Amino acid sequence: MNININAKSGIPIYEQIERAIKDMILSGELKEGESLPSIRALAADLRISVITIKRAYEDLEKEEMIYSVQGKGFYVDNPNLQYMKEKKTLGLEEKLQDWIENAKASDMSLEEAVDMLTILWE
Repeated sequence: MNININAKSGIPIYEQIERAIKDMILSGELKEGESLPSIRALAADLRISVITIKRAYEDLEKEEMIYSVQGKGFYVDNPNLQYMKEKKTLGLEEKLQDWIENAKASDMSLEEAVDMLTILWE
């Protein structure tokens, strides 16, 4: 499993692992029923604590992205992809709302904001 960790990003490592696995599930890279590396194996591969991996897996299990079978390991669940997409969209809307408030506070016009977004999009 290819997960990149950035210790300097300010985002907790367990959260980076959760995001990476979620992205792999949502993109179809990880399929329903596919097994995930054991906690120990992933911790050794990433050279981080087993506690960090355990936290990430527990959070993913709470979100019903993965499930565990005692004595066998963790597997990709059948998540509600529409709900996950909506949740992600809502998060983007919140960030965009914050950006808009900052732009307005800086006396940026709508035209300037659209131009900036267009430039950054490309």
